[in-house]
Amino acid sequence: MPIIGKIKGIILRMFFGDHTPPHFHASNNENEGLFKIEDLEMFKGDLNSKDQKKVKKWAEPRKTKLKDMWDSQDIQNID
Repeated sequence: MPIIGKIKGIILRMFFGDHTPPHFHASNNENEGLFKIEDLEMFKGDLNSKDQKKVKKWAEPRKTKLKDMWDSQDIQNID
């Protein structure tokens, strides 16, 4: 699973050909959350609220790029 970014102990990934809705994965050493690209809400997982805030802050300015990567399946690091 390609890494698309890293923030303060959280690794962000996107799978090729993953299920809908368009989303990315965020995980720390113990927990994982799946975040919808459209509204950046975590729809599955157990990532704590502090880490969820970090992920959303990272993803907000990158929403267009995240959606483009999902659509094209040209997944790359966008740190």
